[in-house]
Amino acid sequence: MSRDDTTADEPESDDTALQSRGRDSADGPRADADPAVVAARSRDAEPDTAEIRELAAAAGYAVVGEVTQRRREDPTYGLGRGAAEDLMRLAAETDAAAVIYDGSLSPGQTFSLGDLLPTGTAVVDRPRLALELFGDAADSRTADLQLELARLRYELPRLRETAARDSSEDVRLRPEGDGRVRDVERRIESAERALDRLGDDREKRRAERRDAGFDLVALAGYANAGKSTLARRLADDADDPERVDDSDGTADPEDPDGADDPDGTSTAGGPGGSLSAGDRPFETLSTATRRATLGGRRAVVTDTVGFLDGLPHEAIRSFRATLDAVRRADCVLLVVDASEGPAAVRRKLRTSLSAIEATDGPVIPVLTKVDRVDPDDLDAAADACESVAGTLGGRDVPVAGSLRSPVPVSARNGAGLGDLIDAVADALPTATATVTVPNGGDAQAALSWAYDRGVVSDVDYAGETVAVELAGRPDIVAAAERRLAGGDDGGS
Repeated sequence: MSRDDTTADEPESDDTALQSRGRDSADGPRADADPAVVAARSRDAEPDTAEIRELAAAAGYAVVGEVTQRRREDPTYGLGRGAAEDLMRLAAETDAAAVIYDGSLSPGQTFSLGDLLPTGTAVVDRPRLALELFGDAADSRTADLQLELARLRYELPRLRETAARDSSEDVRLRPEGDGRVRDVERRIESAERALDRLGDDREKRRAERRDAGFDLVALAGYANAGKSTLARRLADDADDPERVDDSDGTADPEDPDGADDPDGTSTAGGPGGSLSAGDRPFETLSTATRRATLGGRRAVVTDTVGFLDGLPHEAIRSFRATLDAVRRADCVLLVVDASEGPAAVRRKLRTSLSAIEATDGPVIPVLTKVDRVDPDDLDAAADACESVAGTLGGRDVPVAGSLRSPVPVSARNGAGLGDLIDAVADALPTATATVTVPNGGDAQAALSWAYDRGVVSDVDYAGETVAVELAGRPDIVAAAERRLAGGDDGGS
Protein backbone atom coordinates (compact mmCIF):
# COMPACT_ATOMS: atom_id res chain seq x y z
CA MET A 1 0.00 0.00 0.00
CA SER A 2 1.13 3.52 -0.68
CA ARG A 3 -0.18 6.41 1.36
CA ASP A 4 0.44 10.13 0.85
CA ASP A 5 -0.43 11.98 4.02
CA THR A 6 1.62 15.04 4.90
CA THR A 7 -0.55 16.01 7.87
CA ALA A 8 -0.05 13.83 10.90
CA ASP A 9 -3.47 14.13 12.53
CA GLU A 10 -5.88 14.00 9.57
CA PRO A 11 -7.53 10.70 8.62
CA GLU A 12 -5.46 8.76 6.14
CA SER A 13 -6.87 8.14 2.68
CA ASP A 14 -7.85 4.65 1.48
CA ASP A 15 -7.50 5.32 -2.26
CA THR A 16 -4.57 2.97 -2.78
CA ALA A 17 -4.47 -0.80 -2.87
CA LEU A 18 -2.37 -3.22 -0.91
CA GLN A 19 0.53 -4.51 -2.97
CA SER A 20 1.52 -8.16 -2.57
CA ARG A 21 4.71 -8.62 -4.55
CA GLY A 22 7.26 -11.39 -4.31
CA ARG A 23 10.98 -10.78 -4.23
CA ASP A 24 12.34 -9.62 -7.58
CA SER A 25 14.18 -12.68 -8.82
CA ALA A 26 14.22 -14.85 -11.88
CA ASP A 27 13.53 -17.85 -9.65
CA GLY A 28 11.18 -16.14 -7.22
CA PRO A 29 11.47 -16.39 -3.42
CA ARG A 30 13.37 -19.32 -1.97
CA ALA A 31 11.19 -22.17 -0.82
CA ASP A 32 12.49 -21.87 2.74
CA ALA A 33 12.36 -18.08 2.92
CA ASP A 34 10.23 -16.49 5.66
CA PRO A 35 7.47 -14.29 4.25
CA ALA A 36 7.82 -10.63 5.20
CA VAL A 37 6.06 -7.35 4.58
CA VAL A 38 8.04 -4.16 4.04
CA ALA A 39 6.99 -0.85 5.61
CA ALA A 40 8.56 2.44 4.55
CA ARG A 41 7.91 6.10 5.27
CA SER A 42 9.38 9.28 3.83
CA ARG A 43 8.51 12.86 4.66
CA ASP A 44 9.21 14.45 1.29
CA ALA A 45 8.70 11.81 -1.40
CA GLU A 46 7.22 8.41 -2.08
CA PRO A 47 9.58 5.89 -0.44
CA ASP A 48 11.83 3.80 -2.67
CA THR A 49 11.80 0.26 -1.30
CA ALA A 50 14.27 -1.30 -3.75
CA GLU A 51 17.19 -1.39 -1.30
CA ILE A 52 15.27 -2.64 1.72
CA ARG A 53 13.79 -5.41 -0.44
CA GLU A 54 17.28 -6.39 -1.54
CA LEU A 55 18.51 -6.43 2.06
CA ALA A 56 15.51 -8.46 3.16
CA ALA A 57 16.13 -11.03 0.42
CA ALA A 58 19.80 -11.25 1.40
CA ALA A 59 18.74 -11.93 4.99
CA GLY A 60 16.51 -14.82 3.89
CA TYR A 61 13.10 -13.16 3.71
CA ALA A 62 10.63 -13.35 0.83
CA VAL A 63 8.94 -9.96 0.52
CA VAL A 64 5.25 -10.62 -0.09
CA GLY A 65 3.93 -7.09 0.19
CA GLU A 66 4.61 -3.54 1.28
CA VAL A 67 2.98 -0.52 2.87
CA THR A 68 4.52 2.87 2.10
CA GLN A 69 3.60 6.32 3.27
CA ARG A 70 4.57 9.91 2.61
CA ARG A 71 4.27 11.90 5.84
CA ARG A 72 6.27 12.95 8.86
CA GLU A 73 7.21 10.36 11.47
CA ASP A 74 4.54 9.23 13.89
CA PRO A 75 5.83 9.04 17.49
CA THR A 76 3.81 5.91 18.25
CA TYR A 77 4.25 3.65 15.23
CA GLY A 78 6.72 5.38 12.93
CA LEU A 79 3.94 5.17 10.35
CA GLY A 80 0.62 6.91 10.83
CA ARG A 81 -2.14 4.98 12.61
CA GLY A 82 -4.02 4.25 9.38
CA ALA A 83 -0.94 2.91 7.62
CA ALA A 84 -0.04 0.87 10.69
CA GLU A 85 -3.49 -0.75 10.60
CA ASP A 86 -3.07 -1.44 6.87
CA LEU A 87 0.22 -3.09 7.76
CA MET A 88 -1.52 -5.21 10.40
CA ARG A 89 -4.12 -6.41 7.90
CA LEU A 90 -1.53 -7.17 5.21
CA ALA A 91 0.64 -9.09 7.67
CA ALA A 92 -2.38 -11.17 8.67
CA GLU A 93 -3.45 -11.81 5.06
CA THR A 94 0.03 -12.91 3.98
CA ASP A 95 0.84 -14.80 7.20
CA ALA A 96 4.03 -12.70 7.42
CA ALA A 97 6.70 -13.86 9.81
CA ALA A 98 8.09 -10.32 10.02
CA VAL A 99 7.40 -6.72 9.22
CA ILE A 100 10.59 -5.05 7.98
CA TYR A 101 10.61 -1.30 8.61
CA ASP A 102 12.89 0.75 6.38
CA GLY A 103 14.31 2.99 9.07
CA SER A 104 15.13 3.06 12.77
CA LEU A 105 12.35 2.52 15.27
CA SER A 106 12.63 3.62 18.87
CA PRO A 107 12.03 0.94 21.52
CA GLY A 108 8.59 2.39 22.19
CA GLN A 109 7.66 2.41 18.49
CA THR A 110 8.88 -1.17 18.13
CA PHE A 111 6.68 -2.35 21.00
CA SER A 112 3.65 -0.33 19.86
CA LEU A 113 3.86 -1.67 16.33
CA GLY A 114 4.42 -5.19 17.64
CA ASP A 115 1.33 -4.93 19.85
CA LEU A 116 -0.72 -3.97 16.78
CA LEU A 117 0.52 -6.80 14.54
CA PRO A 118 -0.72 -10.41 14.58
CA THR A 119 0.76 -12.59 17.31
CA GLY A 120 4.09 -14.05 16.22
CA THR A 121 4.88 -11.34 13.64
CA ALA A 122 8.30 -9.89 14.42
CA VAL A 123 9.14 -6.22 13.98
CA VAL A 124 12.51 -5.87 12.25
CA ASP A 125 13.76 -2.33 11.65
CA ARG A 126 16.66 -1.48 9.35
CA PRO A 127 19.40 -1.66 12.04
CA ARG A 128 18.20 -5.05 13.25
CA LEU A 129 18.06 -6.35 9.66
CA ALA A 130 21.62 -5.17 9.08
CA LEU A 131 22.76 -6.99 12.22
CA GLU A 132 21.19 -10.18 10.87
CA LEU A 133 23.21 -9.74 7.68
CA PHE A 134 26.38 -8.97 9.62
CA GLY A 135 25.86 -12.19 11.57
CA ASP A 136 25.90 -14.25 8.37
CA ALA A 137 29.28 -12.74 7.41
CA ALA A 138 31.07 -12.91 10.78
CA ASP A 139 34.02 -15.28 10.46
CA SER A 140 36.64 -14.21 12.99
CA ARG A 141 37.07 -13.46 16.68
CA THR A 142 37.05 -9.71 16.12
CA ALA A 143 34.05 -9.87 13.78
CA ASP A 144 32.14 -11.88 16.38
CA LEU A 145 33.04 -9.40 19.13
CA GLN A 146 32.07 -6.39 17.03
CA LEU A 147 28.76 -8.03 16.11
CA GLU A 148 28.04 -8.96 19.73
CA LEU A 149 28.74 -5.40 20.86
CA ALA A 150 26.50 -3.92 18.15
CA ARG A 151 23.68 -6.30 19.04
CA LEU A 152 23.96 -5.63 22.76
CA ARG A 153 23.95 -1.86 22.20
CA TYR A 154 20.89 -2.26 19.98
CA GLU A 155 19.07 -4.48 22.47
CA LEU A 156 19.88 -2.56 25.68
CA PRO A 157 17.35 0.29 25.28
CA ARG A 158 14.71 -2.23 24.16
CA LEU A 159 15.41 -4.37 27.20
CA ARG A 160 15.09 -1.30 29.40
CA GLU A 161 11.75 -0.56 27.76
CA THR A 162 10.63 -4.13 28.40
CA ALA A 163 11.68 -3.89 32.05
CA ALA A 164 9.81 -0.60 32.43
CA ARG A 165 6.65 -2.07 30.88
CA ASP A 166 6.85 -5.18 33.03
CA SER A 167 7.32 -3.18 36.21
CA SER A 168 4.33 -1.00 35.41
CA GLU A 169 2.15 -4.11 35.06
CA ASP A 170 3.48 -6.17 37.94
CA VAL A 171 6.02 -4.85 40.44
CA ARG A 172 7.24 -8.40 41.09
CA LEU A 173 8.79 -8.53 37.60
CA ARG A 174 10.99 -5.50 38.08
CA PRO A 175 13.98 -7.17 39.83
CA GLU A 176 14.22 -9.76 37.07
CA GLY A 177 14.09 -7.07 34.37
CA ASP A 178 16.67 -4.92 36.14
CA GLY A 179 18.94 -7.94 36.47
CA ARG A 180 18.77 -8.62 32.73
CA VAL A 181 19.62 -4.99 32.02
CA ARG A 182 22.65 -5.13 34.32
CA ASP A 183 23.76 -8.38 32.68
CA VAL A 184 23.68 -6.78 29.22
CA GLU A 185 25.53 -3.73 30.52
CA ARG A 186 28.26 -6.01 31.92
CA ARG A 187 28.49 -7.89 28.62
CA ILE A 188 28.89 -4.60 26.76
CA GLU A 189 31.74 -3.59 29.07
CA SER A 190 33.39 -6.99 28.60
CA ALA A 191 33.16 -6.80 24.78
CA GLU A 192 34.56 -3.28 24.82
CA ARG A 193 37.55 -4.37 26.91
CA ALA A 194 38.23 -7.33 24.62
CA LEU A 195 38.08 -5.11 21.54
CA ASP A 196 40.42 -2.62 23.21
CA ARG A 197 42.97 -5.39 23.70
CA LEU A 198 42.63 -6.49 20.09
CA GLY A 199 42.93 -2.85 19.06
CA ASP A 200 46.38 -2.72 20.63
CA ASP A 201 47.33 -5.81 18.61
CA ARG A 202 46.02 -4.24 15.42
CA GLU A 203 48.05 -1.11 15.99
CA LYS A 204 51.14 -3.21 16.61
CA ARG A 205 50.55 -5.14 13.38
CA ARG A 206 50.15 -1.91 11.40
CA ALA A 207 53.47 -0.67 12.80
CA GLU A 208 55.15 -3.97 11.91
CA ARG A 209 53.91 -3.81 8.35
CA ARG A 210 55.07 -0.25 7.93
CA ASP A 211 58.47 -1.15 9.40
CA ALA A 212 58.65 -3.95 6.83
CA GLY A 213 58.15 -1.37 4.07
CA PHE A 214 54.49 -1.96 3.28
CA ASP A 215 52.07 0.88 2.59
CA LEU A 216 48.58 0.40 4.01
CA VAL A 217 45.71 0.87 1.56
CA ALA A 218 42.10 0.36 2.66
CA LEU A 219 38.98 -0.09 0.53
CA ALA A 220 35.81 1.41 1.98
CA GLY A 221 32.38 2.25 0.66
CA TYR A 222 28.71 1.44 0.61
CA ALA A 223 27.51 -2.17 0.57
CA ASN A 224 27.58 -3.76 -2.90
CA ALA A 225 29.71 -0.99 -4.41
CA GLY A 226 32.21 -3.53 -5.74
CA LYS A 227 34.99 -3.37 -3.11
CA SER A 228 35.76 -7.08 -3.06
CA THR A 229 35.97 -7.34 -6.85
CA LEU A 230 38.33 -4.36 -6.93
CA ALA A 231 40.42 -5.86 -4.10
CA ARG A 232 40.91 -9.01 -6.15
CA ARG A 233 41.98 -6.91 -9.14
CA LEU A 234 44.59 -5.07 -7.11
CA ALA A 235 46.01 -8.12 -5.31
CA ASP A 236 49.24 -9.67 -6.58
CA ASP A 237 47.79 -13.18 -6.38
CA ALA A 238 44.15 -12.57 -7.26
CA ASP A 239 43.88 -15.93 -9.04
CA ASP A 240 45.12 -17.95 -6.06
CA PRO A 241 42.07 -19.58 -4.45
CA GLU A 242 43.96 -20.68 -1.36
CA ARG A 243 42.87 -19.35 2.01
CA VAL A 244 45.43 -19.50 4.81
CA ASP A 245 44.34 -18.87 8.39
CA ASP A 246 46.35 -18.54 11.57
CA SER A 247 43.99 -17.50 14.31
CA ASP A 248 46.72 -16.89 16.89
CA GLY A 249 47.96 -13.95 14.82
CA THR A 250 51.58 -15.05 14.55
CA ALA A 251 52.04 -14.07 10.92
CA ASP A 252 55.39 -12.82 9.68
CA PRO A 253 54.95 -9.05 9.18
CA GLU A 254 56.89 -9.32 5.94
CA ASP A 255 54.40 -11.92 4.65
CA PRO A 256 50.94 -10.46 5.18
CA ASP A 257 49.41 -13.23 3.08
CA GLY A 258 50.72 -15.87 5.45
CA ALA A 259 48.20 -15.67 8.27
CA ASP A 260 45.28 -13.90 9.85
CA ASP A 261 45.92 -10.65 11.68
CA PRO A 262 45.31 -10.66 15.43
CA ASP A 263 42.33 -8.46 14.71
CA GLY A 264 40.73 -11.19 12.67
CA THR A 265 41.67 -9.85 9.25
CA SER A 266 41.54 -12.79 6.93
CA THR A 267 44.13 -13.28 4.24
CA ALA A 268 41.92 -14.85 1.65
CA GLY A 269 41.90 -14.37 -2.05
CA GLY A 270 40.56 -15.71 -5.28
CA PRO A 271 37.18 -17.28 -5.90
CA GLY A 272 37.35 -19.49 -2.82
CA GLY A 273 38.35 -16.84 -0.27
CA SER A 274 36.64 -13.95 1.45
CA LEU A 275 37.75 -11.57 -1.26
CA SER A 276 35.11 -13.16 -3.44
CA ALA A 277 33.32 -10.93 -5.88
CA GLY A 278 29.86 -11.87 -4.68
CA ASP A 279 27.02 -9.44 -5.25
CA ARG A 280 25.31 -9.78 -1.89
CA PRO A 281 25.53 -7.15 0.85
CA PHE A 282 28.13 -7.67 3.59
CA GLU A 283 30.14 -10.28 1.71
CA THR A 284 33.04 -9.19 3.92
CA LEU A 285 32.71 -8.52 7.65
CA SER A 286 36.23 -9.34 8.74
CA THR A 287 38.73 -6.94 7.21
CA ALA A 288 40.41 -9.09 4.53
CA THR A 289 44.00 -8.12 3.75
CA ARG A 290 46.16 -9.07 0.73
CA ARG A 291 49.54 -8.10 -0.66
CA ALA A 292 49.67 -5.84 -3.74
CA THR A 293 52.25 -3.94 -5.77
CA LEU A 294 50.96 -0.49 -6.67
CA GLY A 295 53.13 1.65 -8.91
CA GLY A 296 56.23 -0.18 -7.72
CA ARG A 297 55.23 0.25 -4.05
CA ARG A 298 54.76 -2.76 -1.80
CA ALA A 299 51.38 -2.52 -0.13
CA VAL A 300 48.76 -4.47 1.75
CA VAL A 301 45.21 -3.82 0.58
CA THR A 302 42.46 -4.24 3.15
CA ASP A 303 38.87 -4.88 2.08
CA THR A 304 36.34 -3.74 4.69
CA VAL A 305 32.65 -4.26 5.39
CA GLY A 306 30.22 -2.12 3.40
CA PHE A 307 28.44 0.78 5.03
CA LEU A 308 24.67 1.08 5.04
CA ASP A 309 22.36 4.07 5.24
CA GLY A 310 20.15 4.44 8.28
CA LEU A 311 22.32 2.70 10.89
CA PRO A 312 22.48 4.51 14.24
CA HIS A 313 25.80 5.88 15.42
CA GLU A 314 26.07 3.32 18.22
CA ALA A 315 25.89 0.44 15.72
CA ILE A 316 28.51 1.98 13.46
CA ARG A 317 30.80 2.70 16.42
CA SER A 318 30.74 -0.98 17.38
CA PHE A 319 32.62 -1.92 14.21
CA ARG A 320 35.78 -0.20 15.31
CA ALA A 321 38.15 -2.70 13.64
CA THR A 322 36.76 -1.79 10.23
CA LEU A 323 36.81 1.92 11.03
CA ASP A 324 40.36 1.73 12.40
CA ALA A 325 41.59 -0.08 9.28
CA VAL A 326 40.18 2.76 7.17
CA ARG A 327 41.10 5.69 9.40
CA ARG A 328 44.71 4.58 9.95
CA ALA A 329 45.46 3.67 6.32
CA ASP A 330 48.04 5.57 4.26
CA CYS A 331 45.49 5.85 1.47
CA VAL A 332 41.77 5.05 1.32
CA LEU A 333 39.95 3.94 -1.83
CA LEU A 334 36.32 4.99 -1.33
CA VAL A 335 34.42 2.78 -3.75
CA VAL A 336 31.25 4.21 -5.32
CA ASP A 337 28.91 2.45 -7.76
CA ALA A 338 28.75 4.85 -10.72
CA SER A 339 25.89 2.95 -12.35
CA GLU A 340 23.34 3.97 -9.71
CA GLY A 341 22.85 7.59 -10.74
CA PRO A 342 23.91 10.93 -9.23
CA ALA A 343 21.36 11.01 -6.40
CA ALA A 344 22.36 7.56 -5.15
CA VAL A 345 26.05 8.42 -5.53
CA ARG A 346 25.62 11.50 -3.33
CA ARG A 347 23.54 9.68 -0.71
CA LYS A 348 25.81 6.67 -0.41
CA LEU A 349 29.00 8.72 -0.47
CA ARG A 350 27.64 10.93 2.34
CA THR A 351 26.73 7.81 4.34
CA SER A 352 30.23 6.38 3.92
CA LEU A 353 32.05 9.62 4.73
CA SER A 354 29.87 10.26 7.79
CA ALA A 355 30.70 6.80 9.14
CA ILE A 356 34.45 7.18 8.51
CA GLU A 357 34.56 10.73 9.95
CA ALA A 358 38.34 11.23 9.62
CA THR A 359 41.40 9.55 8.10
CA ASP A 360 45.16 9.84 8.48
CA GLY A 361 45.73 9.65 4.72
CA PRO A 362 44.09 10.97 1.54
CA VAL A 363 40.88 9.47 0.16
CA ILE A 364 40.45 8.61 -3.53
CA PRO A 365 36.85 8.10 -4.66
CA VAL A 366 36.74 5.18 -7.10
CA LEU A 367 33.80 5.15 -9.51
CA THR A 368 33.27 1.46 -10.21
CA LYS A 369 31.10 -0.45 -12.70
CA VAL A 370 31.80 2.16 -15.38
CA ASP A 371 31.35 -0.55 -18.01
CA ARG A 372 27.62 -0.20 -17.28
CA VAL A 373 27.31 3.55 -17.90
CA ASP A 374 27.72 5.89 -20.87
CA PRO A 375 30.12 8.86 -20.81
CA ASP A 376 27.43 11.40 -19.90
CA ASP A 377 26.24 9.33 -16.93
CA LEU A 378 29.83 8.82 -15.81
CA ASP A 379 30.42 12.58 -15.90
CA ALA A 380 27.24 13.09 -13.85
CA ALA A 381 28.43 10.55 -11.27
CA ALA A 382 31.83 12.25 -11.07
CA ASP A 383 30.15 15.66 -10.61
CA ALA A 384 27.94 14.21 -7.87
CA CYS A 385 31.01 12.81 -6.17
CA GLU A 386 32.83 16.15 -6.35
CA SER A 387 29.81 18.00 -4.93
CA VAL A 388 29.58 15.95 -1.75
CA ALA A 389 32.73 17.39 -0.14
CA GLY A 390 31.27 20.87 -0.26
CA THR A 391 28.00 19.84 1.39
CA LEU A 392 29.54 18.12 4.41
CA GLY A 393 30.75 20.22 7.31
CA GLY A 394 34.50 20.01 7.84
CA ARG A 395 34.05 20.06 11.61
CA ASP A 396 31.65 17.08 11.74
CA VAL A 397 33.07 15.10 8.81
CA PRO A 398 36.69 16.21 8.37
CA VAL A 399 37.41 13.34 5.97
CA ALA A 400 35.50 15.28 3.31
CA GLY A 401 38.49 17.62 3.13
CA SER A 402 40.75 14.66 2.31
CA LEU A 403 38.93 13.73 -0.90
CA ARG A 404 40.91 13.71 -4.13
CA SER A 405 39.57 13.62 -7.68
CA PRO A 406 37.48 10.54 -8.49
CA VAL A 407 38.97 7.81 -10.67
CA PRO A 408 36.66 5.73 -12.93
CA VAL A 409 37.36 1.99 -13.00
CA SER A 410 35.75 -1.22 -14.18
CA ALA A 411 36.86 -3.95 -11.81
CA ARG A 412 35.13 -6.41 -14.12
CA ASN A 413 37.29 -5.77 -17.19
CA GLY A 414 40.17 -3.80 -15.68
CA ALA A 415 39.49 -0.53 -17.51
CA GLY A 416 41.02 2.42 -15.65
CA LEU A 417 42.98 0.21 -13.27
CA GLY A 418 46.30 1.70 -14.36
CA ASP A 419 45.03 5.22 -13.68
CA LEU A 420 43.88 4.14 -10.24
CA ILE A 421 47.24 2.56 -9.39
CA ASP A 422 49.01 5.74 -10.53
CA ALA A 423 46.68 7.80 -8.32
CA VAL A 424 47.37 5.58 -5.31
CA ALA A 425 51.14 5.73 -5.86
CA ASP A 426 50.92 9.51 -6.06
CA ALA A 427 48.86 9.67 -2.85
CA LEU A 428 51.13 7.46 -0.74
CA PRO A 429 53.66 9.15 1.54
CA THR A 430 56.96 9.25 -0.37
CA ALA A 431 60.53 10.35 0.26
CA THR A 432 63.61 10.11 -1.96
CA ALA A 433 67.32 10.17 -1.17
CA THR A 434 70.66 9.40 -2.81
CA VAL A 435 73.44 7.96 -0.66
CA THR A 436 77.05 7.33 -1.76
CA VAL A 437 79.08 5.13 0.57
CA PRO A 438 82.20 2.93 0.48
CA ASN A 439 81.43 -0.43 -1.07
CA GLY A 440 81.96 -3.02 1.64
CA GLY A 441 80.26 -5.63 3.76
CA ASP A 442 78.35 -3.11 5.88
CA ALA A 443 77.08 -1.28 2.80
CA GLN A 444 75.94 -4.54 1.19
CA ALA A 445 74.12 -5.58 4.36
CA ALA A 446 72.38 -2.22 4.52
CA LEU A 447 71.56 -2.43 0.81
CA SER A 448 70.05 -5.88 1.31
CA TRP A 449 67.93 -4.51 4.15
CA ALA A 450 66.70 -1.68 1.90
CA TYR A 451 65.91 -4.12 -0.93
CA ASP A 452 63.86 -6.24 1.47
CA ARG A 453 61.73 -3.19 2.23
CA GLY A 454 61.26 -2.15 -1.38
CA VAL A 455 62.88 1.30 -1.23
CA VAL A 456 65.84 0.83 -3.64
CA SER A 457 65.14 2.46 -7.00
CA ASP A 458 68.69 2.38 -8.46
CA VAL A 459 72.23 1.30 -7.57
CA ASP A 460 75.43 2.54 -9.27
CA TYR A 461 78.76 0.87 -8.48
CA ALA A 462 81.77 3.11 -9.18
CA GLY A 463 85.07 1.64 -8.10
CA GLU A 464 85.20 1.49 -4.34
CA THR A 465 81.93 3.34 -3.80
CA VAL A 466 78.28 2.58 -4.36
CA ALA A 467 75.57 5.18 -4.99
CA VAL A 468 72.08 4.13 -3.93
CA GLU A 469 68.89 5.94 -4.93
CA LEU A 470 66.08 5.40 -2.46
CA ALA A 471 62.36 6.06 -2.85
CA GLY A 472 59.44 4.92 -0.73
CA ARG A 473 57.94 5.30 2.71
CA PRO A 474 59.65 8.29 4.42
CA ASP A 475 60.44 6.39 7.63
CA ILE A 476 61.96 3.46 5.73
CA VAL A 477 63.99 5.72 3.43
CA ALA A 478 65.36 7.57 6.48
CA ALA A 479 66.25 4.27 8.18
CA ALA A 480 67.96 3.01 5.00
CA GLU A 481 70.02 6.22 4.82
CA ARG A 482 71.19 5.71 8.39
CA ARG A 483 72.09 2.08 7.78
CA LEU A 484 73.99 2.87 4.58
CA ALA A 485 75.88 5.61 6.35
CA GLY A 486 76.73 3.22 9.18
CA GLY A 487 74.68 5.14 11.70
CA ASP A 488 71.77 4.33 13.98
CA ASP A 489 69.02 2.38 12.20
CA GLY A 490 66.36 3.87 14.41
CA GLY A 491 65.30 0.46 15.63
CA SER A 492 63.87 -0.52 12.24
